[in-house]
Amino acid sequence: MERFGLVGLPNAGKSSLYNALTGGGALAAPYAFATKDPNIGVARVPDERIERLSVMSKSKKTIHATVEVVDIGGLVEGASKGEGLGNKFLANIREVDAIVFVLRAFEDDDVPGPSDPLEHLRVVELELALADLETVEKRLNQATRQSKLDKSLGDEVAALQAAYDALSEGTPLYRAGLKADHREALTPYFLLTNRRVLAVVNVGEDELDRIPAVEQIVRDEFTSAGDNVEVIGMCVQLEAEAAAITDPIERAEMLEGFGLGEGALFRMVRSAYHLLGLRTYFTTGEKETRAWTFYEGSTAPVCAGRIHSDFQRGFIRAEVIHWDELLQLGSWHAAKEAGKLRVEGKEYVAHDGDVMEFRFNV
Repeated sequence: MERFGLVGLPNAGKSSLYNALTGGGALAAPYAFATKDPNIGVARVPDERIERLSVMSKSKKTIHATVEVVDIGGLVEGASKGEGLGNKFLANIREVDAIVFVLRAFEDDDVPGPSDPLEHLRVVELELALADLETVEKRLNQATRQSKLDKSLGDEVAALQAAYDALSEGTPLYRAGLKADHREALTPYFLLTNRRVLAVVNVGEDELDRIPAVEQIVRDEFTSAGDNVEVIGMCVQLEAEAAAITDPIERAEMLEGFGLGEGALFRMVRSAYHLLGLRTYFTTGEKETRAWTFYEGSTAPVCAGRIHSDFQRGFIRAEVIHWDELLQLGSWHAAKEAGKLRVEGKEYVAHDGDVMEFRFNV
């Protein structure tokens, strides 16, 4: 399962956000390092399409796509040199597929620490960049020596040098403007800043009207990052309280009462999901309607393999229709009768929102 890690300074709201996303019971306390070991949970990816398909098929079960969420202990200035949780923190973050920065933008005399989200961002980015710099410097020295005998290392050396130059200035790789092939060449080193980032700006309960402004302030800081970074503002405390309400009508009424619509939590999960390059296809029937995760650009056999390896190994063909067209027709049977199911082979590249049924033989 793909995973994303919540990263930020102590008291930024990481553990509260984790609890809201996963329904977990992580300790959320107003002091540093309340989280020493990472909390790991699963967040459901909200998607109205699966609900509507499930109603259409009168499915007994509805299974959403999920992602794993890791609540990592607070980062402090000097972490790259061992301050705070130091190397333990950095080891935990290397294991995630995407990073969610939680940046505090609320004032609270009872909660220590800065309330300026740009100060949070400065510390987090600098520490991650310094940790990456140490990794890159070691490998660059090795690769430079080896390249004198092995000319095939030239591209790797060029990528490492570009990374070294950026990181030496304290610039994370996701906003350094590196060429795509350089970033690809750096993938084996699991660098902390060579991945896409979602920034959550956490405001106070009485500052909801500030969300658009603080979002823009942080977004402006990420101008050079292009589409490598997304920014979402929310009040984590309110979102956590709403998430704890089990009745969906009551939850919707609470969010609506604060003018939050469906809530930023759903938007955040969807953004993190897409940030990882993940897309969704569906299978639907009376037994169950289910969302299956695949990476953008995957072919039909690869998507079939998400269900079972036998499906991929013995793939023959896929019957495909887009979810909204299927809903209009009313059932899989009606779609087949109307000749609307497309028969696709091994070269078919799946699209987000496809409903598929596979034929295979092992």
